[in-house]
Amino acid sequence: MTDSNKVVVFQVRNEEYAVPIQFVMSIEKLEGVTPIPHLPSYVRGIVKVRGELIPVIDIEQIFYNHSLPMDETVRIIILQTEMLSIGILVQEAKEILDIPEENIKQVGLVAYQKTSYFTGVANLESRLITIVDPTILVQSLEGIKEIQEFMMKQV
Repeated sequence: MTDSNKVVVFQVRNEEYAVPIQFVMSIEKLEGVTPIPHLPSYVRGIVKVRGELIPVIDIEQIFYNHSLPMDETVRIIILQTEMLSIGILVQEAKEILDIPEENIKQVGLVAYQKTSYFTGVANLESRLITIVDPTILVQSLEGIKEIQEFMMKQV
């Protein structure tokens, strides 16, 4: 039996991305996001999930410098990282996949500081899925320390 990696696949623009399932707490419909002024442009606000306040970040803003258009397909993937829990806004949370280890290729993009959170590309028959490490993503966000401090005060 080969090693594999379970991931949650989501869409941003026309590309597919995935996060390892061990980081995923839940996938929620877009509702009840409260905007907070003066936060970085990639932060859409905060949402309350099971009694916990969670900052919601627009992944399209981070990847493409463009805000995600809001419609009924938009989902919030709630992720638990070492630093804090975050919700990422995605165009569509598509599926859970089990990707064999041999199908994951390391990419040169990991060496590029601004995309160090891309840890590999799953090379499947008719698809390429970029794998995102949520911990590295959160650590790379400008202003995240201030957001973390803000969230700690809200508890």
